[in-house]
Amino acid sequence: MIQLDHHDETKLDSARGIVRDLTSVLVAYSGGVDSSLLLKLALDELGDGRAVAILASSPAYPEAEQEEARVLAHKLGARLVEVSTSEVELEAYRRNNPDRCFHCKEELFETLEPVQHELGLQYIAYGATADDAGDHRPGHGSAVRRGIRFPLLEAGMGKAEIRAAARRLGLPNWNKPSFACLSSRIPHGTEVTVEALRQIETAEAAIKALGFSQVRVRHHGDVARIEVGPNEIARIVTERGRIVEALQSAGYRFVSLDLEGYATGSLNRTWKPAGN
Repeated sequence: MIQLDHHDETKLDSARGIVRDLTSVLVAYSGGVDSSLLLKLALDELGDGRAVAILASSPAYPEAEQEEARVLAHKLGARLVEVSTSEVELEAYRRNNPDRCFHCKEELFETLEPVQHELGLQYIAYGATADDAGDHRPGHGSAVRRGIRFPLLEAGMGKAEIRAAARRLGLPNWNKPSFACLSSRIPHGTEVTVEALRQIETAEAAIKALGFSQVRVRHHGDVARIEVGPNEIARIVTERGRIVEALQSAGYRFVSLDLEGYATGSLNRTWKPAGN
């Protein structure tokens, strides 16, 4: 069994207590490590009758990710409710300013709240972490103002502690690479369209099919800028021919490789507010 150090164990126990105090909860679930750990704790502490997972689908999330989430929820024995969200249809979301995630979360929670009430559950919870608190997370503001709970963050659990806890509790996705919605591949100020999202999804799937784990295809119009982990940059060059062919087939005219490697939120650097 994987052992957590005393500090991490204390935080995990705190998260368990916070979940237990919720009494009943609808878990906003994506199949990522954070929401999977939250769902596991909710099932352990509350039971499947008082802990329900809900998976939201939209063009901003690849179907492959959704299917992985369904499979894991089934393995955990969770009741899974599926809904569709329409954030891509919102003008405020499509214009893709830095507050895009706020409008996404507003759409998500407006969709989840009727399900929560219909099922008679006390709270909605999602897998925000302590690391999120220091990052640019406009979507979190939507959660706070609506009274959404985030037990992992409330317990002070960061990404590394969450992965360690997930591994210790036997979650098969404990080392799953982090994933953000496909809209995060499009520079702020460039309109989000369903066509662009599908193009990105196809391009990333082609690269992952070659065995690469952490992949981002940043969408710069006709140019695809590939980010992979620094340890995979050399290998991706050896697959140059297949990758260029696949991404040009997806609709890109030019295919580039970012030599810095994968970086969370790298497109935030491109944003310049009006007047600057």
